[in-house]
Amino acid sequence: MRVMHIHAKSTIDIRMPEEVLETLPSQRWGVVTTIQHEHKLSDILSQLRSALPAGQVLGCNAVAAQEVKDKVDGWLFVGSGVFHPIQVALKTGQKVWLWNPSTREFGILDEDLVEKFRAQKQGELSRFLHAKRVGIIVSTKIGQKNLVRALELSRKKDKEYYVFAVDELDMRRFEDFNFIDFWVNTACPRISDERSGMVNIDDLIDAGILKLEKEPMAYEVPIWKSSMGLKR
Repeated sequence: MRVMHIHAKSTIDIRMPEEVLETLPSQRWGVVTTIQHEHKLSDILSQLRSALPAGQVLGCNAVAAQEVKDKVDGWLFVGSGVFHPIQVALKTGQKVWLWNPSTREFGILDEDLVEKFRAQKQGELSRFLHAKRVGIIVSTKIGQKNLVRALELSRKKDKEYYVFAVDELDMRRFEDFNFIDFWVNTACPRISDERSGMVNIDDLIDAGILKLEKEPMAYEVPIWKSSMGLKR
């Protein structure tokens, strides 16, 4: 199936009104946004003259923020919703302020919500340790395939591992494999937000639970570990 990707640029004014600017704390700001507003980021930078423009982030990819987090004290996210800024908060450990230019709403990302995500991840790591039969999810989509890493995990002897390759992931189908105690996701890391009993393979590595033998360049580089698809 052929796919055409069209860059739909927002035409709305993303500048913050004076009453919002007056509430911003004095600190070293980093600014991130989504692709719809990236071309207008200079309008925000003209209002926050000392701010550092990190650029575009995705819900699964905050590399742009991670690379410069030591140069800023907090973040301003320009866009809608909390899906993207939660990833920025999780990956940088810093507070994120939210400016929605469409609704003209301003606020700060709820730290309790961020902590809920962290606590959920810790709980799933513990469940993985106690599981005996583990299903490994591999996506066949471009930018999400992580097959080499999945196969290396499947060869470990500490548990029974089963590899499941999918293009479209339907959460309801998990019920067909009730012999699986726990799932390891090697595809988009935000998939695990939607289901308990699942952890991302990168979370296992970051926690020191799993150590893979190959050098990093031996693996496919998925979109959430690179600048693929990002405007910087």
